[in-house]
Amino acid sequence: MGAKIKKGDLVQVISGPKQDRGGYRGKQGRVIEVLVEKNRVIVEGVNYVTKHVRQGQSQRGTKTGGLETHEAPIHISNVALVDPDSKKPVKVGFRNEEVVKDGVSKTVRVRYDKKSGKDLK
Repeated sequence: MGAKIKKGDLVQVISGPKQDRGGYRGKQGRVIEVLVEKNRVIVEGVNYVTKHVRQGQSQRGTKTGGLETHEAPIHISNVALVDPDSKKPVKVGFRNEEVVKDGVSKTVRVRYDKKSGKDLK
């Protein structure tokens, strides 16, 4: 199974409460990390949680710890890839294409938008 969503992709949250109710639905952000074994992604600016970190000291003597906010993972089915041109969520498909490089033919899987048929980088 190919990766429909990869690190660095622009995605949109498609489920959960709307933004006016304090949720993240409709919000777009870049994928920071993909947790393949858990089927989850971490999206920049989405699903913030507050963590209590034990207070400590750095090498220079400055205090560390306290309350820190981090992005928590959300399930990969709750986000959709965004087309960079239209800025709208799209369904992703795969097709095999022949690429000729230095006289050698090679089959490569390419992601594409199912509605318009355009290739997604």
